[in-house]
Amino acid sequence: MEGPTTQMESTAGKLSSKIFVLLFYIHLLLLSILITFLTIRGIISATDSHRNKLLLHWYLPLLSSSIIAALIAFLCQVSVRKTPTRTLRHAFWISPLLTCGAGVLFLSIGTAGGFVAAAFFLIFALIQSLYGCWVVPRFYHATRILSVSLSAPTSNATKLLTISLVIGAIHNSLSVSGLGGVVQAHTRFDPLFIVVILLSIAWTMHVIRNTLHVAISRPVFMYFTRVTDVDTSVVFDHTVRRSMGSICVGSIVAPVFEVIRGLARVMSSIAGDTDEFMFSCASCYAGLADRLVAYGNRWGFVHMGVYGKGFLHASADTWEMFERTGMKSLIDLDLTGSFCFLCGVAGGSLCTLVAGSWTLAVEKDYATIVSVYAFLSGYFMVRIAMSWPQACVSAYHVAYAENPQSRHFDSTVPSRIQELQRSQV
Repeated sequence: MEGPTTQMESTAGKLSSKIFVLLFYIHLLLLSILITFLTIRGIISATDSHRNKLLLHWYLPLLSSSIIAALIAFLCQVSVRKTPTRTLRHAFWISPLLTCGAGVLFLSIGTAGGFVAAAFFLIFALIQSLYGCWVVPRFYHATRILSVSLSAPTSNATKLLTISLVIGAIHNSLSVSGLGGVVQAHTRFDPLFIVVILLSIAWTMHVIRNTLHVAISRPVFMYFTRVTDVDTSVVFDHTVRRSMGSICVGSIVAPVFEVIRGLARVMSSIAGDTDEFMFSCASCYAGLADRLVAYGNRWGFVHMGVYGKGFLHASADTWEMFERTGMKSLIDLDLTGSFCFLCGVAGGSLCTLVAGSWTLAVEKDYATIVSVYAFLSGYFMVRIAMSWPQACVSAYHVAYAENPQSRHFDSTVPSRIQELQRSQV
């Protein structure tokens, strides 16, 4: 029987979920109105020559990059399912190369904004290269856990992935229309409009990705716990009707907490243990980051799909299981998240090279902003596709944490835990 405190937390969670799903749909409505206004304003304020210029030098490159992003996303997904080992290893060297190529493209644009973007992309490519060299010893376990988790049957998942990518492409195309109106009519509110549209893209794409994540993680979890087989399309329908509020919450909370935790790791690595003050600050920040991630992490999406919990409650329960079973260090060192992130970066960089080169050749003034938006479009589309393998690995980890003694699991996780324990001695 649930106590009054638990019931109060459950009621508060349901209320916050309803509020967030209402905010999400209201934001989509307001965004549609804003995009319509910006598009009509841009058409009215433009002369015939400028209108044709905007069509050829803005809309066509970006719409083409949206289509290319969807194709890249689908191909990434097929590649991961067919050859997970080769795809994972290739992602860690293809992504830095494509990022470096995008940096060179920004450098060749020659504008102040282009130089800033070029510096960011070139430094980011160097960081990726160093990171790829550093994590080579983890490749074996990463490819093994990826192969094992992807063996779970997920009926109708391909259809749901296609629908998700189509929805993402449509949203990107509408955003392109709104941004085109901003570019055409120069007003003092244009930076605000751009920020609003980009934030909307980020939230909406995360919601699409996490909805697919929840829908796929449940049948995978059921498969490894040998409970029953579940049709992914049925779970997807249930997720949309019952869990959208929690997904909207998680789509804001989880990325923010993961960034905070990533910064904490960087600070800890830089501080080391040589400077007492720096070490103390880094330890304090790392403790805060660990506390936040315990209440907002991507593994919580598995319990959302399986048990219908709220995001914060599900995240706390899964993290507590990881700590209880000694899996926390294994989760910290898992490369699945980095692999999916680098696939997104590679897809975004490739879209930048296509759309940016096109625009640079015909209209240099638009090249920087077209290249940046093409990157975002490609990144988010590929991340939607990569939610499939990420959901499979997350479901496998959570299923194992719930019942480590189950005979349905092989030695993949126990062997890795023993290996990490030996390295800490």
